[in-house]
Amino acid sequence: MEEMEEELKCPVCGSFYREPIILPCSHNLCQACARNILVQTPESESPQSRRASGSGVSDYDYLDLDKMSLYSEADSGYGSYGGFASAPTTPCQKSPNGVRVFPPAMPPPATHLSPALAPVPRNSCITCPQCHRSLILDDRGLRGFPKNRVLEGVIDRYQQSKAAALKCQLCEKAPKEATVMCEQCDVFYCDPCRLRCHPPRGPLAKHRLVPPAQGRVSRRLSPRKVSTCTDHELENHSMYCVQCKMPVCYQCLEEGKHSSHEVKALGAMWKLHKSQLSQALNGLSDRAKEAKEFLVQLRNMVQQIQENSVEFEACLVAQCDALIDALNRRKAQLLARVNKEHEHKLKVVRDQISHCTVKLRQTTGLMEYCLEVIKENDPSGFLQISDALIRRVHLTEDQWGKGTLTPRMTTDFDLSLDNSPLLQSIHQLDFVQVKVPATPILQLEECCTHNNSATLSWKQPPLSTVPADGYILELDDGNGGQFREVYVGKETMCTVDGLHFNSTYNARVKAFNKTGVSPYSKTLVLQTSEVAWFAFDPGSAHSDIILSNDNLTVTCSSYDDRVVLGKTGFSKGVHYWELTVDRYDNHPDPAFGVARMDVMKDVMLGKDDKAWAMYVDNNRSWFMHNNSHTNRTEGGITKGATIGVLLDLNRKNLTFFINDEQQGPIAFDNVEGLFFPAVSLNRNVQVTLHTGLPVPDFYSSRASIA
Repeated sequence: MEEMEEELKCPVCGSFYREPIILPCSHNLCQACARNILVQTPESESPQSRRASGSGVSDYDYLDLDKMSLYSEADSGYGSYGGFASAPTTPCQKSPNGVRVFPPAMPPPATHLSPALAPVPRNSCITCPQCHRSLILDDRGLRGFPKNRVLEGVIDRYQQSKAAALKCQLCEKAPKEATVMCEQCDVFYCDPCRLRCHPPRGPLAKHRLVPPAQGRVSRRLSPRKVSTCTDHELENHSMYCVQCKMPVCYQCLEEGKHSSHEVKALGAMWKLHKSQLSQALNGLSDRAKEAKEFLVQLRNMVQQIQENSVEFEACLVAQCDALIDALNRRKAQLLARVNKEHEHKLKVVRDQISHCTVKLRQTTGLMEYCLEVIKENDPSGFLQISDALIRRVHLTEDQWGKGTLTPRMTTDFDLSLDNSPLLQSIHQLDFVQVKVPATPILQLEECCTHNNSATLSWKQPPLSTVPADGYILELDDGNGGQFREVYVGKETMCTVDGLHFNSTYNARVKAFNKTGVSPYSKTLVLQTSEVAWFAFDPGSAHSDIILSNDNLTVTCSSYDDRVVLGKTGFSKGVHYWELTVDRYDNHPDPAFGVARMDVMKDVMLGKDDKAWAMYVDNNRSWFMHNNSHTNRTEGGITKGATIGVLLDLNRKNLTFFINDEQQGPIAFDNVEGLFFPAVSLNRNVQVTLHTGLPVPDFYSSRASIA
């Protein structure tokens, strides 16, 4: 009920509606508030002047807002009466509930009548504060608008339900408990508000104050006002005008204003509109229910986002702390290497200092000794030691040779820290995708089969935000066996060739990225064709082969035999096709049968081990494989003859027919693998291929008996 309260408040005063009237735009206003926002219009815009000019518009036609300039940009918050010389530009105000309203151009004149009965200024205009649609009032003024009795009843019931708490209606902040109710003012008061707003003196002394509970009962028992006609105040509404969509009285019908309109009983239309409103509310109720469920989902998402954020932040901090710890450990290791190099350099220099100091001391002692010897005046004594001393001096001098007085260690540190890769890595440190892609959706309208090929198409879900690096398409073996990968890549469409005819395949697809693989899509069931439709393959034919008739008719430009294959290969099932002889000159011997893709193309079919064929002339035929001729059979071909080839891979045999009669026994047994229809011929023969044929009836019946 509390959510309905805004619907029960006037957009002008912000309080519950009092004597609400219905504007033609279906919005409501208090009658007093409607009078407060009236605007006087120029004489030229009055209903009388417009009727006098013959415009023929009704009293409630909306004004041309572009001409009237009743308000500026809807979002600006300001309105103006720029179209009237008599009215100054006036900013619009906001009512207590936030709706913009247009104030009157001048204060209403003082009158001794009540606001509801006071006369309306001539040529008045009113603008709806909710939709800003404007209209000019007629001579009836505000009395021309019907009163919303239903809204009054709803407000009464709402206030009764709210009055159960019996709170003061005039307290500004926290309402206190009401102590009295004024029956005339219809307001609940607490003691402070009663003394301030309803003193027991003057005209208010005659008001009757009753306890709140009694006031609630008297309000509930007050008689409901009866809705009367706006044009004939003494008449009650008895009918409903369908065209004008308003209740009318019988005088409205007699005076002719609604005489030509369709009218219906008021009670019947009341029930009909109640039913329509109930049906409309059902749909709105469903939307409201969905909205509530959606809000619950969003609130759960808020909580989940907060929890995930805390968890993610903790994980991020832990990862960065781990990097900092690793960097500190590496820093300690590098500092240890620097200290080691430092100690090594000091040791080498100190050792060299010690060695040089000892050597210098020895040299200095030798020099001093030699100087003392030179002072000796005894020649014989000097000569006894001079040779040895001279050698010793030279030896000592040699010991101070090249490199002795050169430092063994430099003062510079040869270590140089290369931190650029690490700095680059730190700058590139970023979040990576931590989720697998969403499950792909197979686009059924684009998936199809043709002969023994299947084309599949898929896409990512519309709301998926996780990119996929590629897709994996899988098919089973056509017998309900295990799935196998047939495509891996970035494309979202793939055609798979070489499937079995008359087989049922199951297909599925999944997406992948660096994080992982998505779940599989729904499985799609594909059915290949029961029979094969195919033509000759120009790409596999010898260069002397000539094709025509959409590659169904073939001949040759050479007198030597040349081979051409069909486009479709068979590895499973029973297949039958025919060839008609369009030209047959000089009794050549064309060959018909099946072959591998790598069969020899410049010899008769069957000369190598890649083909199984029947070659035939005008009198007899032979079966040939790997250049071995068997089963000579009487009966040849002429122009117009039909050769049938039946490949039964279920029974692994090959049979030939001439003019619907089997030619010889079963030609070959134990044929397995992938076979292509094949023909070899020369320039004296032309044949046309016929495909998509069912297996001959006699063969089917014989196979079923077997």
